Amino acid sequence: MGYRIAGQAVMVVHFAVLIYLAVGGFLAWRWPKAWFAHLAMACWGLLAIAFPVVCPLTHLENEFRAKAGEAGLNPGGFIDTYIENVVYPEDSTVLVRWLVVAVVAVSWAGTLHLVLRRRRAREHVTAPS
Repeated sequence: MGYRIAGQAVMVVHFAVLIYLAVGGFLAWRWPKAWFAHLAMACWGLLAIAFPVVCPLTHLENEFRAKAGEAGLNPGGFIDTYIENVVYPEDSTVLVRWLVVAVVAVSWAGTLHLVLRRRRAREHVTAPS
């Protein structure tokens, strides 16, 4: 029972990581230092798409499910198991990936804009008259 719950907990964390990957850049609008964590997550996402690497969370969930006597994730991993053909059709994968890239780009552009605006405001306040 414990391994089953652990596997489900990893699944929930994995969903949270994917949500953070897609929209976490917007947190930097409020907390600019959060951008660095999002950059790391975005780099991992690109790596996972470009190369056949197994996500550590996928590996962990498979381990827990195996110890619980359950089947592991599909060979394609977390997204193939829980997202494709559930949230969106499999033939829309490329479109969805580009939409995520666009959302991330907008969040980063907004972060850059806000950081520069705050910097200019500080310089304006501290500039001698």
